[in-house]
Amino acid sequence: MQKKQIRKEQALEYHSKGRPGKIEVVPTKEAKTQRDLSLAYSPGVAEPCKEIFKNPDDVYKYTAKGNLVAVITNGTAVLGLGDIGPEASKPVMEGKGVLFKIFADIDVFDIEINEKDPARFVQIVKALEPTFGGINLEDIKAPECFYIEQHLRETLKIPVMHDDQHGTAIISSAALLNALEVQKKKIDRVRIVVNGAGAAAMACSQLYVALGAKYENFILFDKDGVLHEGRTDLDETKKKFAVRAADWTLEKALKEADVFVGLSVGNVVTPEMVKSMAKKPIVFAMANPDPEISYEAATEVRDDIIMATGRSDYPNQVNNVLGFPFIFRGALDVRATQINEAMKLAAVKALAELARSPVPDIVNMAYNEKNIVFGPSYIIPKPLDPRLLATVAPAVARAAIESGVAQTLIDNWDAYAIELNKRLGLDNQLIRLLGSKARMDPRRIVFAEADNLKILKTAQILYDEEVAYPILLGDEKKIRHIAALNNIDVDELPIIDPRSDACEEQRKRYSELFFRKRQRRGVNKYESQKIMRDRNYFGCMMVETGEADAMISGLTKNYPDTIRPAIQVIGTETGVKKIAGMYLMLTKKGPLFLADTTVNFNPTAEELADITLMAAKEVRSFSLTPRIAMLSYSNFGTSDSPEARLVAAARAIVKQKDPTLIVDGEMQASIALSNDLLKENYPFSELVDQEVNTLIFPNLAAGNVAYNLLKEVGAADAIGPILLGLKKPVHVLQLGSSVRSIYNMALIAIVDAQIKCSNSPEETEALKKSPWWKRRKNPENKAGK
Repeated sequence: MQKKQIRKEQALEYHSKGRPGKIEVVPTKEAKTQRDLSLAYSPGVAEPCKEIFKNPDDVYKYTAKGNLVAVITNGTAVLGLGDIGPEASKPVMEGKGVLFKIFADIDVFDIEINEKDPARFVQIVKALEPTFGGINLEDIKAPECFYIEQHLRETLKIPVMHDDQHGTAIISSAALLNALEVQKKKIDRVRIVVNGAGAAAMACSQLYVALGAKYENFILFDKDGVLHEGRTDLDETKKKFAVRAADWTLEKALKEADVFVGLSVGNVVTPEMVKSMAKKPIVFAMANPDPEISYEAATEVRDDIIMATGRSDYPNQVNNVLGFPFIFRGALDVRATQINEAMKLAAVKALAELARSPVPDIVNMAYNEKNIVFGPSYIIPKPLDPRLLATVAPAVARAAIESGVAQTLIDNWDAYAIELNKRLGLDNQLIRLLGSKARMDPRRIVFAEADNLKILKTAQILYDEEVAYPILLGDEKKIRHIAALNNIDVDELPIIDPRSDACEEQRKRYSELFFRKRQRRGVNKYESQKIMRDRNYFGCMMVETGEADAMISGLTKNYPDTIRPAIQVIGTETGVKKIAGMYLMLTKKGPLFLADTTVNFNPTAEELADITLMAAKEVRSFSLTPRIAMLSYSNFGTSDSPEARLVAAARAIVKQKDPTLIVDGEMQASIALSNDLLKENYPFSELVDQEVNTLIFPNLAAGNVAYNLLKEVGAADAIGPILLGLKKPVHVLQLGSSVRSIYNMALIAIVDAQIKCSNSPEETEALKKSPWWKRRKNPENKAGK
């Protein structure tokens, strides 16, 4: 495994493109009319103000305080960058806010304070208490962070947590409990060596003690050596861990030790030290970006080891995102006055128990694994496990109630779990799932318009992330010129110019094959030779002959000019009479598939049924169960018009061909997307209590207008059009698609190719000879390293 490459240019463009930064404020109430504005501000706003003045607790009823967390720093200990100041720390704090939102639906204001004096820092944060439901302290250096957190916890009546300390402690504690279980060791008997005595290391050690570890079984080291009783620089907490002798070294301490916990600097532990540890050792090397000892070095000398790091490219990642969003979610939902030890221990035990339970398929797919099971390589849940929110937050909330720090109670825990799951949109998970599926079996994608900057940027990202092997079509000199101007590395990517003399033999071979396909359909031999100079025809022929797995085009060409070569060269799947186009819309309610949006003008009932069945097949390839509404202006016979009857007839044909498919219609879109309306007015529908995820339109005009409206008013991000019914994957881009849209379309093309194109042994062997394959197998050969 290797760490994926993020290039400087990509990171800077991500943060600067469009609206700078990563967060914005969005109103939660209507604010369109004069009446709305009068309610939102003067004079209507006076009423909640008066109610809060009478009863300050009503601030949680009438404002966003109960779901608002401050991420606060002074920029003195930012990631691996050190003391870079408040302004330079802002991108990190915004990023933390993004994680709070996408993992737990918590709103965040990031606050960067230009103050290093801990007492004054405390006073500033204390003054902010009326605004926030919780305080997340971030990237504040030790020892000031201890003073700041302690004083804020003592004086504020809202939860405060320094995540750098307690986040790592909670996650590593859960990992430790499970590692000890796998290794069949008792926490009160194991010898623990900790390298590092900063904020995170001390919080870890104290939490391990709370779980049952003994002070006398610890040996701690900091930059000045072992913590021993003769040192005069130790605070009261560190004195509890001090040993008598001053001659301990890390090498000596690790002999026959059961557990090593590293929160210091990279490469301070040697393989010989690991080799000297007790049987079935546990090593948590959590320094970032380079651990105290590499995963490979440790596992090479001990086959009985359980290893965890802070990195995502190795098993057992100790990642704080497993903790802070869900801990604050649980604390906010019961209006806890603090995050106490009981709540931290509840989070530890919930995480540990979750890792022992069966892993859902969506998590296996997200991490390119067939079956993740509890054991040496899986002692801690994965960050993308969708069960985390409904597992950890209730455990924390329950502990807050039981320990007496909750100000509100939860009576129905099942309903609370359902509410938590509704907070998480499915769109991000879907795109991550697509990326992981693609990465499991990368394919060769032909880009027919490679002389375009957006295409080249996308190709570099796909290649760097090892999702696909891009093949670039176009004038090589022009492509290299554009790449060089924009610092894009295409040296390891094949560039093919269908017009060049070098491609003459390939063109000839393709033209002969094309002539055999089209000789009785109006194409003569000369035209078949000429047409292979066209990149779309050439690219489609690469896919047809197995020299590529998928093609993407259409960024700068009209839709028919891209789709025609695909139909003529590749053709349709068996049994498919007409292809169709479908868009994937990523909405706040989750993914929504729309068809037909691009191909068939006025389909018959039989054609509409075929479109529905093709759409259902494609939706299943996303690991989703299709739940389909066939749309009209009529609801179940309210209109007897030919158009309404056509949709009803198409639905009947679909049910005849696939009785198991969840599909209903004809129905209006407002009914399809409102379960309450559907249940109240048409309780017989099989879509009652189902979340509709696929909409079938009666004609092209309706489908095309709908997807364009959704896209342009900002109600959804569009991916597509996804062509349905072709024998092999060719997908068409929207004119002017963004790099992100092209990337997402490429993911769909790869997954499509995995289903439709099984590589022959010869093709696999040819692929293994490519620079890309060698690069995947030998990370040290990676471009840009």
